[in-house]
Amino acid sequence: MSFSSKLNKAIQSTGSCLCVGLDPVLNQIPSGVVSSGLSAAGKAEEFCTNVIEATQSLAAAYKPNLAFFENLGAEGLAVFERVLQAIPKDRLVIADAKRGDIGHTAKQYAEAYFERFNVDAITLNPLMGFETLSPFLDNSDKAIFVLTRTSNSGAADFLDQPFNNYSSMAAYIASNLRTLQQSSNAHCGMVVGATQPQKLKEVLKWHPKANLLIPGVGTQGGSVEELKEVLEGHKGIPIVSVSRSIIYPSSSYASQQSYYELVREQASQYNFSLKHLISDQGYVKT
Repeated sequence: MSFSSKLNKAIQSTGSCLCVGLDPVLNQIPSGVVSSGLSAAGKAEEFCTNVIEATQSLAAAYKPNLAFFENLGAEGLAVFERVLQAIPKDRLVIADAKRGDIGHTAKQYAEAYFERFNVDAITLNPLMGFETLSPFLDNSDKAIFVLTRTSNSGAADFLDQPFNNYSSMAAYIASNLRTLQQSSNAHCGMVVGATQPQKLKEVLKWHPKANLLIPGVGTQGGSVEELKEVLEGHKGIPIVSVSRSIIYPSSSYASQQSYYELVREQASQYNFSLKHLISDQGYVKT
């Protein structure tokens, strides 16, 4: 099954293009939300597993961010692997790794994430050149999401600057990804942030069939309503990633069970708002 087909199926199953970000930060996990006596790695694993259980009927995809697992030290990748196993097989897994390197090194990353960990997609940084993407492009059931116009303010330093006769480096990246897609088996998607939607129209026109990974909704301030307008006419499928607003919904709760009920409630609210996004735009065909 192609990546886009699996994505379409997951969205039909959940009714929404919600992606839950898994960013376990130990000092943000309230006391009592995980079992006592666990190691740092054990707490992160149990927390992520409980979040997945609470949201699995509402999220079409999950996006574990590698930084938060690497920060656990030697056990981190083992925890990452076990968390992946807890995600239902009919949901998409996007490794938020932001890798970007040349030749032999990029090949090792591709084998690690697509073969060893068997994720469906990975985020990549293209600034060492488009050749760095090549090792990830062989399989039609996989996807890359390339940093194109990110949600952080630092995007203005490079991605918003005019580049090579394009209005911005982001537009240049998008145009090259569209060209690369013609010879790629894997889907060449884009990471575009929701925090400055006015910046996206010019970017999306250069790669109009790209599936999109969209961070920035929720804690960072991005608006679903503004996304609707920006995405009008775009033919790729949006995947809207929400992390902190879902997994850290409140520091006030009655019990471990009630905390994860709050997580589910937050996910349900985003699921509902994003349901209207995909239905209004007509992305997913039943």
